[in-house]
Amino acid sequence: MATNPVKFINETRAEIAKVVWPTRREVVLTTVMVFIMAALMATFFSLVDLVIRQGLQFILTYFGS
Repeated sequence: MATNPVKFINETRAEIAKVVWPTRREVVLTTVMVFIMAALMATFFSLVDLVIRQGLQFILTYFGS
């Protein structure tokens, strides 16, 4: 079934008009929060990696053959 291009464009415009765009402040705050969370997660996983690595080295040093 073919769609009328003019009808499609009008419906698309009507849907876009319903979108609530974020303010500049909301975008900046959200971006800052993403960077903070990324830094926290990187730190957390680095510490977990360090603990696992040290634990494995301990096990292999004292119980390895």
